Amino acid sequence: MNALITVAGLKKSFHTPAGEIKVLKGIDAVFTEGEIVSIIGVSGVGKSTFLHIMGTLDRPSEGTVSYNVKGETVDPFTFGDGRLALFRNSFIGFVFQFHYLLPEFSALENVMMPGLIMKSASKPEYGTDQVHERAKQLLNDLGVYGRRHHKPGELSGGEQQRVAVARALLLGPRVVFADEPTGNLDTATGEELFRLLMDVNAKNGVTFVVVTHNESLSRKCHRTLEMVDGIMVHH
Repeated sequence: MNALITVAGLKKSFHTPAGEIKVLKGIDAVFTEGEIVSIIGVSGVGKSTFLHIMGTLDRPSEGTVSYNVKGETVDPFTFGDGRLALFRNSFIGFVFQFHYLLPEFSALENVMMPGLIMKSASKPEYGTDQVHERAKQLLNDLGVYGRRHHKPGELSGGEQQRVAVARALLLGPRVVFADEPTGNLDTATGEELFRLLMDVNAKNGVTFVVVTHNESLSRKCHRTLEMVDGIMVHH
């Protein structure tokens, strides 16, 4: 399989009044197209920081994150802010432990939101009709089509996360970064959501990088990486 993301010498430090805190201490890793990789490790070792940098939400202190885009190697951190945001929106999806749905909008409107933002960023191919149809299809695929007109507050935790997954998939990302996506769900609901992610991976070849504390879920992934004190250990 082709490498989708290559991480080399990745370091991240935060400056605090008490001095410099080194969170990531030199990580090398490759993520290939169409795989599901879990990242495990105790709290506070830098898993979320690593995910945020790979997803271009945060910048590294040192090292590189390279993406394979149609056979070309791209370093998104060389882009200006506008181009970086466009790259992130069209290439990357995110699912967090908390769903971050907008409470005043319906499930369907929440899923459509990235497409409407993309349309306003001068991408005319994302017409409202196409975005609407795609959002409905995803809600159907994820088993929450019947709840499309409900607002997040009227949905169960599992339903909220399914809507969040649909939103992450709306623009057809090549990779989805999921940070403890089942962390707020009971065991059965969490396993069900994870099964849906695996279905999306099998059907559409979307790469998933999943931070999880759940060992039984991490074992279902194609492979597992463990973060220990700011470095990565391959299992």
